[in-house]
Amino acid sequence: MGSLVPFNDVNLFPNRPLYTTAAAGAATATSTATTIPLLRPKIEPKAEPLDEPPLNKIQTNVEPQYPCPNLLSSSPTTPFPDTDDLNSLALESAPSSEENAHTKLYHITEMFHPAFGQRKQKYRDVNVLDSSSRAIVPVPDERQLVVSMRHHQKRSSELVRVTNLGIEDHRYFRNVVRRTRMLYDSLRIFSAMEEDKHHGIGMGRRMRVDLRAAALLRDSGLWLNCDKRIVGSIPGVYIGDLFFWRMELCVVGLHGQPQAGIDYLSSSQSSNGEPIATSIIVSGGYEDDEDSGDVLIYTGHGGQYKFSGKCSHQKLERGNLALERSMHYGIEIRVIRGFKFEGSLTTKVYVYDGLYRIVDSWFDVGKSGFGVYKYRLIRIEGQPEMGSTIMRFAAALKTRPLEARPMGYLTLDISNKKEHVPVFLYNDIDSNHDPMNYEYLPRTVFPAFIYHAASNNVGCDCVSGCMDGCICAKKNGGEIAYDHNGFLTRGKPLIFECGPSCRCPSYCRNRVTQKGLRIRLEVFRSRETGWGVRTLDLIHAGAFICEYAGVVLTREQADICGMNGDSMIYPGRFKERWAEWGDLSQIYPEYVRPTSPSSPPLDFSMDVSRMRNVACYISHSTSPNLLVQFVLYDHNNMTFPHIMLFAVENIPPMRELSLDYGVADEYTGKVSICN
Repeated sequence: MGSLVPFNDVNLFPNRPLYTTAAAGAATATSTATTIPLLRPKIEPKAEPLDEPPLNKIQTNVEPQYPCPNLLSSSPTTPFPDTDDLNSLALESAPSSEENAHTKLYHITEMFHPAFGQRKQKYRDVNVLDSSSRAIVPVPDERQLVVSMRHHQKRSSELVRVTNLGIEDHRYFRNVVRRTRMLYDSLRIFSAMEEDKHHGIGMGRRMRVDLRAAALLRDSGLWLNCDKRIVGSIPGVYIGDLFFWRMELCVVGLHGQPQAGIDYLSSSQSSNGEPIATSIIVSGGYEDDEDSGDVLIYTGHGGQYKFSGKCSHQKLERGNLALERSMHYGIEIRVIRGFKFEGSLTTKVYVYDGLYRIVDSWFDVGKSGFGVYKYRLIRIEGQPEMGSTIMRFAAALKTRPLEARPMGYLTLDISNKKEHVPVFLYNDIDSNHDPMNYEYLPRTVFPAFIYHAASNNVGCDCVSGCMDGCICAKKNGGEIAYDHNGFLTRGKPLIFECGPSCRCPSYCRNRVTQKGLRIRLEVFRSRETGWGVRTLDLIHAGAFICEYAGVVLTREQADICGMNGDSMIYPGRFKERWAEWGDLSQIYPEYVRPTSPSSPPLDFSMDVSRMRNVACYISHSTSPNLLVQFVLYDHNNMTFPHIMLFAVENIPPMRELSLDYGVADEYTGKVSICN
């Protein structure tokens, strides 16, 4: 398991001028680690003034559908923890389950106990029996305190760096971040749906659903890295990760300021009175910024007043001083870039581009004629390619593929125009061109007998589109499964979309998957997974990707044909990842997992030995970024649904797609995957 290295006081260790770091851009210290001169500012825990806007004020007139969880008990016999431990308390209160990622967050808190040992003893909420063994035991507290769930959890003033993370540690933290972001996106989509129900679509001033989702997570103690200030890489956050909302950066601990571009430890928290910067956001807000990728000229904040139109000289204080002090101490800075990107529903997208070092700072006259502070940052070598660079490259591929990448393309559309958008086929590794040997199948082919009762289907009479309460909504348990952007609100055992018997128009929000592939995908040759699939478009969490298409065979037909497991897909063996999407039990204890409409056990297979589509090349993963959702729209035979794929997280361009194919075949012992 990884460990935390607190920043020590340089005055206490005059003979230790070196600080051990790992290879550039990584959080793991290895045997090849190098040492660089690094002074240590003395940082002591002190109360920090609230540096975020009061998010809960925006919820004054909006009540959740379910009651908020009572994570803090007012019982006199219940020990009351320090406010820094709200996360761990929330986790202990949650149901015990391996599928509950937030229960594992207690594992994170345990990792940070050594760095907080003295503080814990100071406030008498734990005993540190042995600092080396990290044995920490709660001490009963006889204080009878009632704490409101609306109390803001203050950020820690302890600066730490995460080191010594192994492969399993990286996987674990990645899964924690993925599940937290999934919950955030589910809350955001759910809140938007509730807003539409109460006020109508586009009626009046809309609530900031991104702020409400963040506030609900914070009130439930589910923000990550609130009990520490991490210098360098955040465990579980990868270079290239994409965010649509500034508040989501705060939720995962990547950048703690909802508005300011510089995140820093304030001087009031440091015993020597020096602020320390940890991350910046570059979004084009200052005209004096110069960004060439690996080298960045960043302009400090202040001096501009948007509402009054006035300007003044910037001052070397707050975030500006923090950047200068971080340069002095050699502390690396996380850089997040914000920019407009085609296909985004928000005004900007934010992508994490890795770690930089500040190598120079100076005071200069800006283009406006006023003095500004400038900082030269250089990206640390050895890191993966910047996410912003990859996104620009993907945008060029969509319009000029042969110019952007002249070698490696086998075809620019393996679907032969059977899809709405072309599907690229790329191989720059070997001469394999296997996907070109199959007939492309845009939709699943079902046996003719399942359509016999289709003429008796009863459809809706909606004129301008289905709403909750119509007959199609009742089929889905009383609610439409998609929001007005076509995003899946929460997973269900089965979804009924409007079909041929319905009178609603083609733009009805209950007609999503039947419209087919709309996202540009590329099948590519990989050294790790054989053939894989990656996206050229930016994909929002909850968005429909494509159908998993093949020729459906009953069990008897499969036995007669004698197909082997390598060319057969068994839909009944896909993991029920749909249950994770939209699961709000962490926030609302009375949340009930959807059980209607129920789906009977699936007893059919899909032959992809001769005909298949792009989905057949998606790789297997136990932590996938796609889920399988069963859907019906052209018939009502619930034992033969369509296999539809949805995104469970924001997926940036050029990132590989993955599925959880479930258990291995009982005969071959292999995972049921044709790739």
